[in-house]
Amino acid sequence: MPTLRQTEFSGEVVWLGHVPGETGTIRSDSVDRIDLGFDGQVDARHAGLNRASCVRVRNLYTEGTEIRNVRQLTILSAEQLDEIAAEIGLETLDPVLLGATLVLRGIPDFTHVPPSARLQGPSGLTLTVDMENRPCIYPAREIEADQPGHGTAFKPAAKNRRGVTAWVERPGTIALGDAMTLFVPDQRAWSP
Repeated sequence: MPTLRQTEFSGEVVWLGHVPGETGTIRSDSVDRIDLGFDGQVDARHAGLNRASCVRVRNLYTEGTEIRNVRQLTILSAEQLDEIAAEIGLETLDPVLLGATLVLRGIPDFTHVPPSARLQGPSGLTLTVDMENRPCIYPAREIEADQPGHGTAFKPAAKNRRGVTAWVERPGTIALGDAMTLFVPDQRAWSP
């Protein structure tokens, strides 16, 4: 019996980006399609099978410890981006400023899909959700540079709306307009 249950939800890919490595910024370049391998995106900021640990896991490792890279991609919800934009006083919020790889439309409460959920595209590409991507100061700085007076409101507005991080389970290609089908673990919520 499968341990992943296909849901009735799929998200349309409405935006794709590439965050170049070694640029000192999280700004994405908008693209029409992405080829993803087991390392993620070629020449991307978060590419690689392994990565140096960061503040998000400092209770487990000294910063800089080599660990498995489960943060290859940042996936956002178009609906939640609209909510963030409204809360910080903007008509729209450009995913370029957020270090985004993918923006999906159509999966409700997207930031809280469970860890180990899968998003599968028409090419067979399958992405595994690591966990919620907590708001940080980097997008706030980019927003502030483009829209002075709005960036400082990002962190509180993005709480519970920042999307997820993910890694490539099965390589493939994703393009604008593709549908990503959501599969979730077939288990009850943890209740100690």
